Amino acid sequence: MKESKLIEMKNKIETLGSVVQTLMVELDRVKTLSFGNSKVIKSMPDYEEAIEKLKKEAAEETSSAPTFES
Repeated sequence: MKESKLIEMKNKIETLGSVVQTLMVELDRVKTLSFGNSKVIKSMPDYEEAIEKLKKEAAEETSSAPTFES
């Protein structure tokens, strides 16, 4: 393999590595944000009532969904 091709591959790998590192940092930020949002929502006054309503709606959707048999 030519040296220029190896250098090109090395540069691409380094670029991909920096992109992955950036994605990992952003993923950690999104995780922190989602945990914070979850805590704020749980402290809202009608949280339990809303959860129960969502559970009922999900159960209704599941029971009315068509079933497929193989």
